[in-house]
Amino acid sequence: MKKNWWKALTVVLLLYTGVAGLLVPVPRLAILNETIRNLYFHVPMWFGMTFILIASVYYSIRYLRNPTPELDIHSYESARIGILMGVVGLATGSIWARYTWGTWWTNDPKLNGAAIAMLIYGAYLVLRSSFTDEQQRARISAIYNIFAFATAMPLFYILPRLTDSLHPGAGGNPAFAKYDLDDAMRAVFYPAVIGWTLLAFWLAQVASRISLLKLKVYEKQLA
Repeated sequence: MKKNWWKALTVVLLLYTGVAGLLVPVPRLAILNETIRNLYFHVPMWFGMTFILIASVYYSIRYLRNPTPELDIHSYESARIGILMGVVGLATGSIWARYTWGTWWTNDPKLNGAAIAMLIYGAYLVLRSSFTDEQQRARISAIYNIFAFATAMPLFYILPRLTDSLHPGAGGNPAFAKYDLDDAMRAVFYPAVIGWTLLAFWLAQVASRISLLKLKVYEKQLA
């Protein structure tokens, strides 16, 4: 039970985020209005995605140094959860754009960069499914995973800042924290970042355990 304290913390933080995110007063800003509450969900999901993808790359590097099925599984499942968080992040961002910019999608560097990054990671899933040899699949997937991360992160966080963008925090457009993220919002936003990040690691842990159990069952059947 002592080892699972962080899971209890995850539940508490996400419950707090859900309740406080809907009830805590927010700045009354033109256009944004109540949609600013999406800041507690959309942005923390990107944080969770980033950290779990870092974990995935970590396992990939370890696999290349010391190939084991367990490291491959941890890398793969972490990447899958990262992709899931990214897709949900895109969906919540698209909904937000609909109510603030008047369209589900616009030709914005931040949005396009995020979409391309998700396609790069989508290719990772396709790549894995194209191999039948397990060791070859794991090795090539580990190499591609490192490449995908090195390519996707600039698309998420660097390139959009170099061009004009409607998105806060990009292209000279100030981030929320610089002009309207007051203390009440910070008290919800930062716990939300921690909560969504912990959820990503929790989901990856559960998925990895299931895959490891399937591997053990398969090995017993072959024995």
